[in-house]
Amino acid sequence: MRRRRLGSELKRLREAANVKMDEAAECIGGDRSKISRQENGRQGVSKLEIEALLNLYGVEDQRLKTALTTLAREGRRKSWWAQFSDILPERFQEHLSIESDAARMLIFQPLLVPGLLQTREYAEESIRGAEKSASEEQVESYVSVRMARQEILRGENAPQLVCLLDEAVLRRAVGGPKVMAAQLQKLIDMNDPPRLSIQVIPFGQGWHAGLDGAFSIFSYPDPMDLDVVSLGYLDGLLYLEEDDPVDRYKLAFDQLRASALPSRQSMALISQAARDLIS
Repeated sequence: MRRRRLGSELKRLREAANVKMDEAAECIGGDRSKISRQENGRQGVSKLEIEALLNLYGVEDQRLKTALTTLAREGRRKSWWAQFSDILPERFQEHLSIESDAARMLIFQPLLVPGLLQTREYAEESIRGAEKSASEEQVESYVSVRMARQEILRGENAPQLVCLLDEAVLRRAVGGPKVMAAQLQKLIDMNDPPRLSIQVIPFGQGWHAGLDGAFSIFSYPDPMDLDVVSLGYLDGLLYLEEDDPVDRYKLAFDQLRASALPSRQSMALISQAARDLIS
């Protein structure tokens, strides 16, 4: 949140000074993408960089300089995943940052249980399937990261989570019947509306607004912060922050939720899927 607040202010100051992104990037020895990441709060700003940028933007207010320098320093505090930074791609660390700061998360998954809701055994099987070349040590590290991610759902500052699953998620026995049955039970145990809501879109619904693939929408407590849509693809993640595409995904999520079974009926369907596995 500190990085996003700092980035928002740096963008405001840059635009007020009529400085192009290329000029700002040249000032700190970077490129447009670095300025974009800093202004969106996805990358920290060093003390030297912020001093150079504020000079370029003609900022003379010493109190403002001090406040922004403090934000920059606090925004560079190590996150919980810093211990795994040597194995986690930068794009995924970026995702963890976006996820960890959210006040509300809307997740649609048509194929797999989202990482935030996985059991350790389900996570291990999923990671082994996706990371064929990973060593045993790497797999264990990836699983540990996935389990640690789930800590954000606990405690008094936990975000609200609404998760919509296609019925196909329930019927795909990742790890075999025993592992999958335990995973389905975990979904039932975690469901606690409105704090954490899990709903299922049944096969009988036919066509629905999520057939193009999974997506997540992150919202933040500060009204100045933009909502972010996250889309996964084979080689990474794509983030959308412009109003129009974000609004389209919000509408799609609303349509999906209207297609989903209510919470009680969703839990009944999940329970039936678990029984089908072990019968």
